[in-house]
Amino acid sequence: MRRWIQRLGSRRAELDEAAFALPVLLLVSLGLVNLALLGFAAINAGNAANYGARMGSMAQTAPVSAAYAAAQNKLSAVRVGNYTVSVTGGGQPGSPITVSVTYRVPNYFGGLGRLFGVSTPAEFQGRANAIFRQEGW
Repeated sequence: MRRWIQRLGSRRAELDEAAFALPVLLLVSLGLVNLALLGFAAINAGNAANYGARMGSMAQTAPVSAAYAAAQNKLSAVRVGNYTVSVTGGGQPGSPITVSVTYRVPNYFGGLGRLFGVSTPAEFQGRANAIFRQEGW
């Protein structure tokens, strides 16, 4: 009978440890998912800005339109986050073409943070810029 009681006591301790560790592991994993989504969006925005600026710098006619279309085309396959593309400059050989891609990703950790008194934004946002000089020949 004592052995049974001792085993039951050790199992209770294991359940107590699991009850404490499981929520911590879930919060950490949710935070990692948030950071992964943010990193994915930042890399896609940077790639689209570089690609758009490069295509705009090589275009001989309407470089701003070519840069915008190229950046939008690069972002059309991405389903994570919201992106806004803006293009400035260009027009003559040697002038810089700037492509800015602003991205926004939802913060899935925000609601849980409020339970613990931590204020977090509803979404993460950032900007990627690329500048190329327009080629001319």
